[in-house]
Amino acid sequence: MSQTALHPWLQAPEARVGTYNGAEMALSFGDPTAELTALRSGCGVFALAWRGNINVTGKDRVRWLHNMVTNNVRDLPVNRGNYNFVLNAQGRILGDMYIYNRGESLVLDTDASQVEPLTNAMKRFIIMDKVELIGVGGDSVSVGICGPKAETVLATAGIKADGMEPLEVRDVGVESIAATLVRGPEQKPGWFELWLDPNSAQDLWNLLVKAGAEPVGAEALEVWRVLHGIPSYGQDIRDRDLPQETEQSQALNFTKGCYIGQEIVERIRSRGQVHRKFTGFAFGDTVPAPGKYDLEGRALAEITSIARVPTTEGPRNIGLGYVRREAVAAEPKIVLNGIEATVVDLPFEI
Repeated sequence: MSQTALHPWLQAPEARVGTYNGAEMALSFGDPTAELTALRSGCGVFALAWRGNINVTGKDRVRWLHNMVTNNVRDLPVNRGNYNFVLNAQGRILGDMYIYNRGESLVLDTDASQVEPLTNAMKRFIIMDKVELIGVGGDSVSVGICGPKAETVLATAGIKADGMEPLEVRDVGVESIAATLVRGPEQKPGWFELWLDPNSAQDLWNLLVKAGAEPVGAEALEVWRVLHGIPSYGQDIRDRDLPQETEQSQALNFTKGCYIGQEIVERIRSRGQVHRKFTGFAFGDTVPAPGKYDLEGRALAEITSIARVPTTEGPRNIGLGYVRREAVAAEPKIVLNGIEATVVDLPFEI
């Protein structure tokens, strides 16, 4: 099914359509700056066209998946989730996902581009286990809303989100529309998702807009992502990266026991640290190109994402990437091929 069929609002006259994370998306609805403002101080609504789900069923699903990923799946309460990496035997990251316990099944929420490779990689480890992995595909669509007023907008639309904890799932219904409401992780403040039948998506979108949400495109979402220091798999996290290099400690559980790649993760933990870390970069008017930078023949830094943030004092250039720890032990300023950059903690305070 086409993205236009799944997300009919892509046909809106003001929508500028393009590709984001491999999916057809509205890049903006006319004013990306205003859309970013909605995400930061109001409430924005957007399609999550680049996301996809995998349902895991079968009586061995919990034990099997617990032994496949980096976090504790075995003890997940019903309707709660956590963030995970899938590793290879060398401890390198094959993909990332949120895993939710839905009682009779486990739901893996990841980028749509990861659904097939992750499914194929994990299926190789189903031996005698009673486990089945099924991509949801066009049977479900995801709509996101985000901003400090998101919970108020949901309430105005008739959707109760009060009291939800990060990565909690709740079944909701409004005006004959049934949906699964998911609250985002702590790293995504004010973030909610609604998973529902594609045939109800346009009605839900209209309902949320009427309740006060502003339509938001991928350009504003990308700036919001970089501001919050949220890595994107395939761009900021790749299959050559180690878990501890990414600084995503919420993906790791050190007491759960064995899983694929666990020996490498534990060895890194026992030795103290890795040589580089995922971090933020602040630039001046000149911005370096994404890529790796060396100093005297040694790796210094790697820029993986760049964003230009509008502010009342003028635009600010920021980025995400990796830096060698010892290079910024004394002070945070580095030079990348003649371009000065300051290493900053995440999320950005702009």
